[in-house]
Amino acid sequence: MASDETPEEVPPGTVGSGENTCRKCEGTGQVDGKDCPDCGGTGTVTTPIGGA
Repeated sequence: MASDETPEEVPPGTVGSGENTCRKCEGTGQVDGKDCPDCGGTGTVTTPIGGA
């Protein structure tokens, strides 16, 4: 589920993807004392890797 903060996010297990630090919470997993809505509190998101 991609958000406006992480538009390149892809579902886990997608070929050619890997874990990346969440931009919204900067890897902390928290935003305003609550679980980050983008990463669900993990601090990471799955994004494509490599180049075009």
